[in-house]
Amino acid sequence: MTHPHQSYGKPHADDRTMALRVVLPAPAAEPAPAAEPVPADGPAPAPAAKAGRDRYLDLLRAVALVRVVVFHLFGWAWLTVVFPSMGVMFALAGSLMARSLARPAWSVIRSRVRRLLPPMWAFAAVVVPVVFLLGWKPVREEGIWWFLKLGCYILPIGTPPFPWENGSEGGWLETSWAEQGIGPLWYIRAYLWFVLASPLLLKAFRKLPWATLLAPIGLTAVIGTGLVTVPGATGEGLVDFAVFGSCWILGFAHNDGLLKTVPRYLAVSLAAMLMAFALWWGAHHLTEEGWNLDEIPLAQATWSLGFCMILLQYAPSWRELPGRLAGWDSLVTLANNRAVTIYLWHNMLLMATFPLIDLLWDVPWVGDHLGTYIDRADNALALIVVWPLLGLMILAVGWVEDLAAGRRPRLWPNGTARTRT
Repeated sequence: MTHPHQSYGKPHADDRTMALRVVLPAPAAEPAPAAEPVPADGPAPAPAAKAGRDRYLDLLRAVALVRVVVFHLFGWAWLTVVFPSMGVMFALAGSLMARSLARPAWSVIRSRVRRLLPPMWAFAAVVVPVVFLLGWKPVREEGIWWFLKLGCYILPIGTPPFPWENGSEGGWLETSWAEQGIGPLWYIRAYLWFVLASPLLLKAFRKLPWATLLAPIGLTAVIGTGLVTVPGATGEGLVDFAVFGSCWILGFAHNDGLLKTVPRYLAVSLAAMLMAFALWWGAHHLTEEGWNLDEIPLAQATWSLGFCMILLQYAPSWRELPGRLAGWDSLVTLANNRAVTIYLWHNMLLMATFPLIDLLWDVPWVGDHLGTYIDRADNALALIVVWPLLGLMILAVGWVEDLAAGRRPRLWPNGTARTRT
């Protein structure tokens, strides 16, 4: 697709803009207000959700984040089929956006943008100077026009620029680190586009729900298959918008209760047909990465829509995680409260795990006797090491998400203090 993914165990170009095609997660949503009215100029919606967080949606977001981390470490293409994280993330964000738009549109857009940008600025304040210190000289290549592109680190209307090669072979930062670390910002740009377009998309959806829901699939069939090519960063942005547009609008349908008005057998049948088409199309358009749907736009769009339709059709709307899932409550809460931080920094931290693991070779006895096992299990060890590193990053910069949301900064917002209260 537009942004190939990257696996870190054995570095190979598997993700152009992160290729994370995957996440980001959407910024954690503010607690739901009391039931909000829905304009009556469209299909009659089901009663609005009760106030409070929907823990089923929170669980889905946490699972999507974990899948993103695992995918970018191991590069297993089949994970994009088993759980299309980016489609899920955009569907959840669309549902929350539709609920918020019961308030004046401008205030909602301003709130969402305010919550999105400061965490990105904190990330850029660290990585952009490093790129320049390691020898990036874009003005020589692109001239003064490049400075306008640099503005995308402040307001990501387009994908922020970065060098394809930076650093040094064998160093702490190998040559593709900027691609791997900064590439995930494509999601911030895509999320911003959806936020800005949501007032118009929601009006269109409530007038012509099914046509609006399926229109992005048609657009993907035109610009995501090469039938019509839009060059440059604009084309990349349009493809992303088309591929995940139906998932975002499906979130509108979930919020408005439209899915509940459709007989379950009919919704599941439609989803199954979309997913069957996705598999058929993907089988005839496999890339070097095989079944990586992130590289096959039309397959990604139809598979994600069908997958999310089933997830939301059966959505139980939990106020608390049930049964054994309750044991994961604090981690699910933490992941949702720090979703942007986890998404922005996880690729950088994955790269940091391998130099740390290499230090084991210098430990007496360990390197001599366990070196073979360390080499074979480097990816598994990285998966273990990256979580404490993410925890440290949450402590270091996660509080920026609270400031962006106008809340008192919290170091570890996992909900335990609220539970004790």
